Amino acid sequence: MSVRSAAVWAMVAQYTSFAIQFATSVVISRLFLSPAEVGLFSIALAAAMLVAILQDFGLSRYIAALPRLDSTDIARCSSVAMVFSLLVAGVIAASASPLAQFYHQPALTMIMLIIAASYLFTPLAVVPLALMSRAMQFRGHFVVTVGGTAIQAAVAITLAAAGYSSFALAWSTLACAAARGLIAQALRPAPPWPLTLSGLRPVLDFGTRSSTLYLTGALGTRSPDLILGKVLGLHAVGLYGRAISLSDQFRTLIAGAIGSVFFPAFARIRDRGEPLGPAYLRVCSGYSAVVWPGMVGLALASEPLVRLLYGEAWLRTAPLLTMIALTEVMLIALPLVSDLPILLGRLNRLLVFNLIDTTLSIALLAIGCLWGVEGAAASRLVYGAAWLALYFGFMHRLVGFDAGALLRIYLRSAAATLAAVLPLAATYLFWAPPATIGLGPLFAATLAGGLCWLIALALTRHPALAEITALAAALPIGPLRRYLAGAAA
Repeated sequence: MSVRSAAVWAMVAQYTSFAIQFATSVVISRLFLSPAEVGLFSIALAAAMLVAILQDFGLSRYIAALPRLDSTDIARCSSVAMVFSLLVAGVIAASASPLAQFYHQPALTMIMLIIAASYLFTPLAVVPLALMSRAMQFRGHFVVTVGGTAIQAAVAITLAAAGYSSFALAWSTLACAAARGLIAQALRPAPPWPLTLSGLRPVLDFGTRSSTLYLTGALGTRSPDLILGKVLGLHAVGLYGRAISLSDQFRTLIAGAIGSVFFPAFARIRDRGEPLGPAYLRVCSGYSAVVWPGMVGLALASEPLVRLLYGEAWLRTAPLLTMIALTEVMLIALPLVSDLPILLGRLNRLLVFNLIDTTLSIALLAIGCLWGVEGAAASRLVYGAAWLALYFGFMHRLVGFDAGALLRIYLRSAAATLAAVLPLAATYLFWAPPATIGLGPLFAATLAGGLCWLIALALTRHPALAEITALAAALPIGPLRRYLAGAAA
């Protein structure tokens, strides 16, 4: 499968998964769960994810980067996945009671135990998905991703409607992990048994350094829920978590899925001995041209979106969403800041930068909490600017891209972003303010913004336009239908 076809399949999987997750979050938040109930689960999940960085142990990247791969390597990696999944599940289970006591929330104990059980199914999916990525077989990724998400949604809504409160989200997490593991094994069998424990040194060395990197990253991304939960309470966690979730889902909807394609694609470029700079500029061009307008548009539409989707109980999420979405504009400006250093053997150097990055994130968040949940969200804007300044020089030296060419790409993407949000800004000014705008005008402004965006890309001769056109032409509508029919048969 070509890189472009792989990217299209990954995008289709992500769009479908997003639609399911988004609809589920709207139904659950509007009909069944309060911000405090969502916040309770968010604390448990955030604590679990600090440990769960070990679940993959860098195996996906290790498998993708190997020049050659045989059955012994596969068995070895599967065994490592099993061992570390058991370790993750054990640590999460052991921390359940202390966490509940720390937050004075007894229900956290059982929620953590359910989440811990979900990691027992992780080794069933890790290696099969890595093997499919290595072979650029993203049709299989589509089935695993969408299948797991559909099961998760069904369980979450059913149990939330039955009155299971925060436990509905915990049980749905377990159901999703089980479904993903079983589907992945059916598509690309790589069972983690019998255990193969010989020749583990290269795997453990790579995995240890990768996990250290992931741990520092997890501290930065998961600490907000834990800090807010202790300092500001469950309601604040629910509001902040909903804003983060909306921003993350929207960013992933736009371009997040194709990130999984880039690592094996850049590995091929490296193996051919070709320079990475031109390819990296193309990636920056695509991300900034597509994600920037989306995130700025989300920031501008935050108030009507939250009001229309989740109701008045969640309205304080809107200003938080605005600040968090604008932060993504800076964080997406330099994509692959973890992937390419790993691929090029600069993991130790990346660890140093990641430690600085994480320290900044936690410190700024703690300071922001002094001004409440709004201050916590505002701290992300300062963090985004610091992050961009921190990594720009590092990525420039590592990849060797043309800084002047990247600046010109940024300017064109900024022009396209401005064109994309002008219709919504004009709607607020001449038609209806954010507090009263309805779904119809909001939808019309979005469509107009999309048209203005395309025109701006053409007028500025944005380099991403050709790639966007090619991806649209490659959409596998017919093949997708045939593949799903075959899978069902």
